[in-house]
Amino acid sequence: MSMPAVLVTGGAQRIGAQICRRFADAGWHVIVHYHSSPDEAQALATALPSAETVQCDLADVGAAVAMVEAIAARLTDWRCLVANASTFEADSADRLDPAIAARAFSINATTPMRMAQAYLASARSKCGRRVIQLTDQKLANPNPDFFSYSLSKWAVDGGALMLSMTNAPQDRVYRLAPGAILASHDQSNDEAEVSHRLNLLKRRTDASEVADAAVFLAEGPLVSGSALFVDSGQHLLDQDRDVIYLARERSSV
Repeated sequence: MSMPAVLVTGGAQRIGAQICRRFADAGWHVIVHYHSSPDEAQALATALPSAETVQCDLADVGAAVAMVEAIAARLTDWRCLVANASTFEADSADRLDPAIAARAFSINATTPMRMAQAYLASARSKCGRRVIQLTDQKLANPNPDFFSYSLSKWAVDGGALMLSMTNAPQDRVYRLAPGAILASHDQSNDEAEVSHRLNLLKRRTDASEVADAAVFLAEGPLVSGSALFVDSGQHLLDQDRDVIYLARERSSV
């Protein structure tokens, strides 16, 4: 294969699908990972110039590592891994839910870090390899909502930073932190229109901006370990609750 390859976890839908499309537009071969959305993944791959799909439950870290090793064994220029997939469930700082925490740390932290380690140990690319770990603007603008999710994102952010200190000079590990982008949890689209403008620019950050940032990190010259926020300045605010609830509190006044 003459073009560089990228694997995007959770690539069948939402922000992951936008990232897949943007890499395809930039001339990459795209591997669309999915868990339970085979139709969406196949439809996306069919619409791209060069793409394939791969299924894996990222709650199974052994299966995820095996997936990485199998891809690495057959590709000669696997240049980028985008760890986009995550689980986002509600609990709070005063009431951690053990089951939610276990899923969050498995899918959001342990598996992407093990995948990154396996990728850097086995993938081949003469142009250097890139790991892009999606985190969250919450890391710089914390609140007690979605407690286990936030803890898991801190864990994977720290893991990515430490991994960047151990990789070869030609490789890079990056952290990409989106803000509120798409309706999530139990939000309606109308609620998202309000809550997602609670940032310094008072605008909705588009998923395409996150996708553009991912390609920039994959192709650009930033130093390993760099973090890039794509959130219209949300991480510079001091929000004591998740914007889902801030918007609801304001609408009830």
